[in-house]
Amino acid sequence: MTDTTDLHVGKRLRRRRRLLGLTQQELASQVGVRFQQIQKYECGANRMTSSRLYDLSRALNVSVQYFFDGMEGDDLLAANDAERLDGDILSQKETLELVRAYYRLGERPRRRLLELAKALESDQNGTGAA
Repeated sequence: MTDTTDLHVGKRLRRRRRLLGLTQQELASQVGVRFQQIQKYECGANRMTSSRLYDLSRALNVSVQYFFDGMEGDDLLAANDAERLDGDILSQKETLELVRAYYRLGERPRRRLLELAKALESDQNGTGAA
């Protein structure tokens, strides 16, 4: 029977892997397992050891805490999420494409795009200067 913690950790693993544009095979190769094992981790069918969780965090460039951020009863602000977002938003294909495109830009265009997004948000909320 699958545990809710294993499900949560698996969803976070899948989200981060997809965000980075990695296949299950590519991630599996980085941590020394078969892609089927990554599948089982992602659906919560197999529980990860602490050493495997550490290896995955290094391969995905996140802290181990990332996998537990947002769990029920977690009163701490998530280390990798400045704001709490609906969990589904980061799983949407459009969001992943946007983030990947953003990180392909150079530093200056990224900064300008972020400023533009903030300005558009302010205008939409009616807080922008006239």
